[in-house]
Formats: sequence, C-alpha cells, structure tokens
Amino acid sequence: MSAATRLPVSTAREAARLTGALVLRRRGVLTACVTAFVVQGLAGLVAPWMLGRIVDVVRDGGPRDDLVAAVAWILGAAVVGGLSTVLATVLLARVAEPALADLREQVVDRALHLDSAELEAAGSGDLLSRVGDDVRLVASSFSDVVPFLVNAVLAVVLTAGGLFALDWRLGLAGLVAGPFYVASLRWYLPRSGPYYRREREANGDRAEALLTGVHGSRTLRAFGLAAGHQEQVAAASWRSASLTIDVFHLLTRFFGRNNRAELVGLLAILLVGFALVRADAASVGAATAAALFFHRLFNPIGGLVTLFDEAQSAGASLTRLAGLALLPPPVRPAPTGVPAGAGLAVRGLHHEYVPGRPAIDEVDIEVPRGHRVAVVGASGAGKSTLGLAVAGRLVPTRGDVRLGGVPLATADTGDRPAVALVTQEVHVFSGTLRDNLTLAAPGADDARLEAALRTVGAWPAVAALPERLGTRVGDGATPLAPALAQQLALARVVLADPWVVVLDEATAEAGSTGARDLEQAATAATQGRTTLTIAHRLTQAQHADAVVVMEAGRVVEAGPHHELVAARGRYARLWAAWADAPEIPD
Repeated sequence: MSAATRLPVSTAREAARLTGALVLRRRGVLTACVTAFVVQGLAGLVAPWMLGRIVDVVRDGGPRDDLVAAVAWILGAAVVGGLSTVLATVLLARVAEPALADLREQVVDRALHLDSAELEAAGSGDLLSRVGDDVRLVASSFSDVVPFLVNAVLAVVLTAGGLFALDWRLGLAGLVAGPFYVASLRWYLPRSGPYYRREREANGDRAEALLTGVHGSRTLRAFGLAAGHQEQVAAASWRSASLTIDVFHLLTRFFGRNNRAELVGLLAILLVGFALVRADAASVGAATAAALFFHRLFNPIGGLVTLFDEAQSAGASLTRLAGLALLPPPVRPAPTGVPAGAGLAVRGLHHEYVPGRPAIDEVDIEVPRGHRVAVVGASGAGKSTLGLAVAGRLVPTRGDVRLGGVPLATADTGDRPAVALVTQEVHVFSGTLRDNLTLAAPGADDARLEAALRTVGAWPAVAALPERLGTRVGDGATPLAPALAQQLALARVVLADPWVVVLDEATAEAGSTGARDLEQAATAATQGRTTLTIAHRLTQAQHADAVVVMEAGRVVEAGPHHELVAARGRYARLWAAWADAPEIPD
C-alpha cells in the first residue's frame, strides 16, 4: 500500500495539541491529580533523607529520640505516599478515560463520514488497525504508562532538588550523569521514532491482508489462489514482526548506554562524598543520603527507559488517531427547499473511480413518486455505483440527483431521512433487538417496533426468541439467521420512514430458500415509497413498475417488464437465461 493512499497521520505537535485540549476540559480534576502526584513524589524523598540522619545519629551516638523521630518520619511518609498514590491514580482515571472516550467518538465520527472512494483507496485494514489496535494501545498507555511516567518524571526532578538541598557539591556530582543520559537519548530518539511509525503502518498492511483473505476466502479457494494469498499474509506478518524485532534490538543498546550513565553518576557522588567527609565539609549521613537519592533514580529512569518503547508506540498510534480526529467535520449543505413530492430524477450522472474509466456514464433515470424501478445488468455494469450515488453515499464526478425538483444533497426533508440504503451486507449491532431497531427511530415504543417487524414478516421469529425484543444479539450473543438480519434492516426502513429507498441486492444473502420471504418483506417495507432496486433476482424486476437495463455504465434499455421481454433485446435475453427458457420468448 503506497503512502499516498493511506489515511492521514497527524504530526506529533498536532496530536499533543489535540490531547491537551481533550484533557484540559476537566481542569479542576487535572489540577488535583497533579497535586496528588507531587505529594507522592515528595513523600518518596523522606526515607533516603531520614536514613542519612539515622547514619549520623548512630555514628555520633545521638539521643534515642532522634532515631525514633526519623523512623516515625519514614513510616508517616510511607502512609502519605500510599494514600496520594491511590488518589492520584483515581483522579488520573477521571481525567484520562473521559478524554479517551471523546477521542474515540471523534475518530469514529470522522471514520463514518469518510468519502467512500478515499476509504476504498486506503483499504479497510488501515482503518481497522486504527480503531482497533491503535485505540487499544493508547487506552492501555493511559491506564498503565502515564501514571508510571508522571511518577518517574517527578521522582527525577524532586530527587535532583533533594541532592542540591543536601549539598550543592553533591548535587553537581549527580549532574555529571546528565550529559551521558542526554547522549543516550539523542542516539535513541532519531532512530526509534521512524521504526514505530513503520511498525504501525506494517500492522495496518497486515490487517488488510488478513481481512482480504477472510472475506474473499471462497473466491480464493475457487480459483486456486489461496496458497498465493497465504504467502502475501505471511510476508505482511513478517514485515511487521521484523520491525518489532529491530525495535527491541535498538532498545537493548539503549539500555546499555543508560547503565553507563548510572555508573558514572553514582561513582561521581561516592567520590565527591568521600572527599567532603574526609575534609570534614559534610557528614557521613549527608553523603549516604546523597548516594541513596541517586540510587533512587535508577528505578524511575530505568522505568522511563523501559516504558519508552510503549510510549513511543503509543505516540505513533496517537498520531494515527489524531490524523482521523483532526479531519474537518462533515458540513451539511444548507437546505435550498422542500421537495415537491418524493419523485426522483437522475440527470447526466457520471462517475469515475479511475480517471478516464467511467463506472457510470451519462445516466438519466426518472422514478415517479411511489413507483418501483428495478436496475438490472451484468456484474460491473455500474448498478451499485448508481445506487450509491442516488443514496448520497458517493459524490459523482458530475451529474445531478433531485428529489421533488430539489437537489438531493440540499433537500429539506424535515425529520425524515431523504434516502435509506439497504444492501446485501447488513450488520447486527451488539445489543438487544430493541437497540438494533431504535437506531432508526430513537423514540419508538415497543408497539411501534412490533408493528414494523410484522410489516416485514419478522415478528414470528422474534416472538420465538427467549426475551423477544430484549434478546441480546450480535457478537457473543444470540446469532441471527441471514434472512432475519436482513428483515431487521428492512424494519429499520419502515421505522425511519424515508422519502426514497434504495435496495442494493437486499435479498441476495438469503439463498434460494429465503429469497421469496425477503422479496415479500422488501415489497412490504417499500409499499407506497419511491424505490430504486438494484435487482439481483429478475423476479424483482418482473414485479417493478419499470426496469432499467445497464451495460458498461450506460442505460441501454428502459420500460416495463412485459414490454422489454416483447422487444427481444438485452433484457429479454437476461430473462430467458433467468427463466431457463430454451429461446427468447415472443
């Protein structure tokens, strides 16, 4: 997949601005959270400081009360640190989880409004990896990485301050390790960032290869292409795996450089502390506390290094999510008028997925109010492209679709949708049957839902379910037969009450046994409605008010079924093949 066809990816600065805007919506909770983290960090400094005092008390033979006081300070700091840790974690969840939910909603909203041509060019794998893998990675970083990251940064800053509070010379000795840490980061950062970006892209390519294989498994097996596609999946998987291996190799080299910085810093503090104690310029307790302070940095800095792998990967995922979330929101054109009826007019419709190769070319169709028009033709004739354009799911290269004399895109249809599209690929959403139906009519009560199901002939099957409308369906719940899932989609049409209905092979998934029931359901759902049917079965065309025959993107015949059969043209040949007639009938 070339970079030119991928969905957009934001810059790190854009992703940071978006994250900041989402988090700052809850400023009060964020302030309390930061305060709790600071208290936790300060509490962690008490133990090394008091241990240094204990060393001096024991060395100098000080009073027992000083020893007891130091131990009490350590115990009290442990309690305060534990309570502040719990509070900081709870407050962080109250900030991060709502922000992540807002980001998810924004990403899904933009994904649902992506132009179909752009989405097809990018491939479903890229989008799936973003709303799946990337969201999961960012969510886990909020709950696992961010708390540790904040703690580690505060520990480094506060511990460095504690070193200087003990003795400025010991603080300067600790800073000797700084250039080595900086050199380690300057070596690692420019090399790791591109790896993580390529790794996320490779994961998208892998998902695309897997999805293509799963969805097209029957076709691949039928044409003997399964082995070849499996090699493509293996190659895409290995590209992703090899990048991950390279990242770990890079990370181990980074660990070695940080261990060197730890060694240099600790040796510097021990040498300076020894010199100060020998010159009677500092106490043994102060030198001990300084060494403990610096040793206390090993875990935070080591943790930062360990989590840097996840933080970099989460950052790459965040830029991919932000690339979608920062897309301009869809702008609905201002209404230009109320349609003078539900008549549909298509004029000069032309669309090219690839420049110079029209999928539909200068198509003109008229569907009077309340009439059914069936569109037939061989595969690749442009039927589905026409249906998508009429349904408003595709912006044609040129041409015009009007509803009641008003451009479809700007028609003021009130509370009713202008067009409802039902395809052969329907989705059963996770939830109850009631939830699946009220998507089309949020305020509908159970009586109205039952009436819609009765209209499409689905109520007997629903009434036989354990909890009827309350039965949970979708992934991991009660499975629905393909025909019943299609009837649910048609029931949503009844509930939504659109001006125009487009059926794109909406009865093709039922098989021969359920086709008649689904055709009856489609007829009932569209009764009295202006309907454009992309016909998979010519019985749908037989019962339509008019038939449009398409070939190579153009309309080649149009008229009622009986007239086209009598004309002995293309439609007559299609009908003869469908009806298994020995010759074209008179």
